[in-house]
Amino acid sequence: MAMRGRSSMPLRRRLGRSLLSIIAALLLISAALRLTGVSGSAFALEGSPTDEPATSPVVAGCEPDPDIATLLSALQSRESAVTAREAAIADELVALKRAREEIAREMDALRQAETELEATLALADGATESDLAKLTRMYEVMKPKEAAALFQEMDPVFAAGFLGRMQPERAAAVLAGMEAKAAYRLSLILAGRNGSAPTE
Repeated sequence: MAMRGRSSMPLRRRLGRSLLSIIAALLLISAALRLTGVSGSAFALEGSPTDEPATSPVVAGCEPDPDIATLLSALQSRESAVTAREAAIADELVALKRAREEIAREMDALRQAETELEATLALADGATESDLAKLTRMYEVMKPKEAAALFQEMDPVFAAGFLGRMQPERAAAVLAGMEAKAAYRLSLILAGRNGSAPTE
């Protein structure tokens, strides 16, 4: 009995150690499989085609038909021409807009200059009328013979203009003091002016 007891003890110990070794081996294998699976997934992720641009390999025999290629080339050329034309039109529109703005500025400056010129002419007309009125008054207060001598030396049209502005009795006195031919000439000019005046 003692011998059996002694011999069974080492056997149990050996079986226990073997069982522990088998369990440890299984655990190691399981851990190794897990690591292999994770690393495989990592390798799969690293080698994923999404990280690299997809390339479409040229397949032999899939070249476009020559007619289609010609049409595509013509369409591309047409598109380039249309794009260039649109850019040219845009440039022309910008230039036209600038030209219109410049014309508007010049028109404003022209209107301002015209207004200033009209004011200047009105001032000049007023000054001229004032000067003529003063001269007419001066000729009226002169002695008729002296005024007649001056009027004979003047241009007939100019003299007739002054006579027409003078009071009738004073103009008649000046004409009476002039030579007959000069007085006749001035009378014809005055009559012509009055004849061309509207009657209604």
